[in-house]
Amino acid sequence: MHGLIADESGQGSAELILVFGGIIVIVTVAVVWYRNYVRGSQTAMNSDVQNVTNSIKGLKNKF
Repeated sequence: MHGLIADESGQGSAELILVFGGIIVIVTVAVVWYRNYVRGSQTAMNSDVQNVTNSIKGLKNKF
């Protein structure tokens, strides 16, 4: 029983697996957040482009 408790040969590997697991979770959350951010930015850009297009058409009608 004492030998089983004192044996820590797999501890380094287990800690490394936990670190990599944490990194994977952080990267996954960042990718999902970034994807949502880009989708929101795309909507805003489309709106801005439409506003500029309408302004140009308005100027065209004045000349």
